[in-house]
Amino acid sequence: MNSSPATSPAASVEAKREAFQRLHRAGCFVIPNPWDLGSARYLVSLGFPALATTSSGFAWSRGRPDNGVTLEEALRHLGEMAAGVEVPVNADFEGGFAVEPARVAENVRRAVATGVAGLSIEDSTGETASPLFEFPLAVERVRAAVSAVAGTGTLLVARSEGFIAGRPDLAETLRRLTAYAQAGADCLYAPGLRSRDDIAAVVRAVAPKPVNVLVGSDWTSVSELAALGVRRISVGGALARAAWGGFMAAASEIASAGTFKGLASAAPSATVDGLFKR
Repeated sequence: MNSSPATSPAASVEAKREAFQRLHRAGCFVIPNPWDLGSARYLVSLGFPALATTSSGFAWSRGRPDNGVTLEEALRHLGEMAAGVEVPVNADFEGGFAVEPARVAENVRRAVATGVAGLSIEDSTGETASPLFEFPLAVERVRAAVSAVAGTGTLLVARSEGFIAGRPDLAETLRRLTAYAQAGADCLYAPGLRSRDDIAAVVRAVAPKPVNVLVGSDWTSVSELAALGVRRISVGGALARAAWGGFMAAASEIASAGTFKGLASAAPSATVDGLFKR
């Protein structure tokens, strides 16, 4: 896993964006996904060179399902995260909170203004019958997002959601990611891919542009994905789910058994306090 020179808490947005661009030029790095400022600062303390927000993790922290927050809530969250840590932050910007390309571009410009170093745009519709935007519209949406980040140094990630939206078609995924790369996306991402052959095919199809792979469970390693040519690895909502899993198990034990064994693995208060003392 490679890293970039550390930036200070007061580092400029431009410096963070430059550092983020450098990370994508060579090697393979993990970009984990915190859901709030506390989890973000802990990840920074572990040495991760960049972070990415998680729409699901943030929504759960607000008592909502994934994709259940508003544009304004998302923008406030992005601003807090980008300003609150000294490393670059990539925004999970869902589908741009709009359908029409012009509105996607407008919202992307607002996201860029929060200080994020990168952001992703999805091609999923949220509709069961037609889970992906029609190909021409999907490409135009990416092109609009690319135009919105032009000249800012912000990295644009284009995502094709077929493998997690009920359309696990490798040929269609390759067609979309290749088109998104040609439309100007800086990094390509198809969450849900787990076959090494499929991942290698994506890397080849969009080369030399970098590819992000989602790892949400124990099925691979950094070294294995690096050997396939993957440039960056994210975990989506998996860290948030891990935290929820521990919380739910401990709370359920108290509610059902009246015992407190699950609290034995809790981090000491002094340890958690120590993470945030400056």
